[in-house]
Amino acid sequence: MKNEQPKKKLSLQEIINQKLAAKKQGNNKNDTSHYSTATKSLKSQQTKKTNNQRKRTGV
Repeated sequence: MKNEQPKKKLSLQEIINQKLAAKKQGNNKNDTSHYSTATKSLKSQQTKKTNNQRKRTGV
């Protein structure tokens, strides 16, 4: 960390450009761990649980 340049005030445009460059580098790595591109297996809608809220609340 001693080799770093002293921090100067950055303009908003420079900060945006740095963030954009970092984002583009992240995209180039193909890091898709935060979402899956594989399709989800389809579930039959017949297996859905029925809403029994009226039973639970006594209405």
